[in-house]
Amino acid sequence: KELGRLERVGEQSGESSVIRTYLDWLIAVPWSKRSEERLEPVHAREVLDADHAGLEDVKDRVTEYLAVRKLRQDRGIPNDKKSGAILTLIGPPGTGKTSIGESVARALNREFVRMSLGGIRDEAEIRGHRRTYIGSLPGRLVRALRDAGTMNPVILLDEVDKVGADWRGDPSAALLEVLDPAQNHSFRDHYLDVELDLSDVFFIATANIADTIPGPLLDRMEVIRFDGYTVDEKTAIARGYLWPRQRERNGLLEEEVSVSDDVIRTVVSEYTREAGVRQLERELGKILRKTATKIASGKVEPPVTVDVDVVRDALGRQKVFQEVAERTAVPGVATGLAVTGTGGDVLFVEATAMEGGNDLVLTGQLGDVMKESARIALSFIRSHADELGVEPESFKDKTFHVHVPAGAIPKDGPSAGITMSTALASLLSGRPVKHTVGMTGEVTLQGRVLPIGGLKQKVLAAHAAGLTDVIIPERNRADLDDVPEDVREAMSFHPVMTLGEVLDLALEPKPQQLHAL
Repeated sequence: KELGRLERVGEQSGESSVIRTYLDWLIAVPWSKRSEERLEPVHAREVLDADHAGLEDVKDRVTEYLAVRKLRQDRGIPNDKKSGAILTLIGPPGTGKTSIGESVARALNREFVRMSLGGIRDEAEIRGHRRTYIGSLPGRLVRALRDAGTMNPVILLDEVDKVGADWRGDPSAALLEVLDPAQNHSFRDHYLDVELDLSDVFFIATANIADTIPGPLLDRMEVIRFDGYTVDEKTAIARGYLWPRQRERNGLLEEEVSVSDDVIRTVVSEYTREAGVRQLERELGKILRKTATKIASGKVEPPVTVDVDVVRDALGRQKVFQEVAERTAVPGVATGLAVTGTGGDVLFVEATAMEGGNDLVLTGQLGDVMKESARIALSFIRSHADELGVEPESFKDKTFHVHVPAGAIPKDGPSAGITMSTALASLLSGRPVKHTVGMTGEVTLQGRVLPIGGLKQKVLAAHAAGLTDVIIPERNRADLDDVPEDVREAMSFHPVMTLGEVLDLALEPKPQQLHAL
């Protein structure tokens, strides 16, 4: 049809170039080309293990996908067009979400294309522009297939949680069809205006947080959550991947510079506070640059052994301190656990009381849910003062002030409920909170402790901060299976049902009174 139009309009017509461009794009799509897959689950697992430490859920899912394809092929069962693989990796920055896409493509023996979706606001970026517009082009998916040269590549949709929307449309709505296995075998680009079969494409989407992904889109995704690495995992990653890569970038040979695991562990615990390993790689690169400079200028002769003194000389004084024991030494301070966009973190809650008034002051950029948690905590302690060993007179004509430090950072969520209750109970009873204890859980007016999310990230943060006891809701007990075994063995977990159990575990015992005979 388009060729007929091209013949009729002639070479001199302005429309001929539009038709030629359209035909060029139509030919550029690799309609019948497919990469020959290597359907060997064992080989795929070896490739993934060689490239990345940990990330067992992703590796298992890719291996399962290959095993199913292999069984269907061996038994002569045709591939189902409605069974495409669409994985969504959600987790903090620097945990290997983007780089795992390339490894998956190598494991499957497919082409790899990365599409960055961060900040796009135009629906036409996904579906393309209609040919009636001057300068119209196909969408990014058609361009990705052209770049891959096959119809079955691995396409990485990077930063899918940062897709915007404005008067030009909502790109996330256009992704609904792309990421739905029941529909994407007949995807229609506005520019090409013919059906494209995307069912053989292996889609991997990445995001830092799930909250900003629209519900209908998230519902179509198979979500795998990435959590932070433990100190031992970071040390293993640094030894196997980061150190060799940075050594090569800085022109050093393997025999010229060496480092022990203990020194790497020092860099991890004293110079970085992150869920991933991005900052760790920067710090190791800095150490190796300083070493390379000294070798090149003749100040030292290789081989060089990097020890703690070399680390201090390159990176300066210690940047991360364990301050839980110091902060909780006085009554009214409790250690909570939180989840941020960059992983788990330790959260201190401070409470104090002042004469005059009868009010509750809340500071620290707290959200509405967190403010309500503080009011619930105070109401529970006032109504159960006798049981908690608090004098009712302690509340009379007093203004209570609850503050969550790091005031520049907005905070919200119900999981600090038991932490606020413990801080207030500690203040009113005069019993400090044990410095080894961290806690997380929502609290009700009846003193029941309700479940929370993000337990694995919170436990990893507690472990990194040197806490040995973690109080969690009873209904989160099953989530402990997700925590790495070495962390579980190093810590004690206390599942609780009521706030009374929390206070018994968290507060120091009452000082014994000595009576003169």
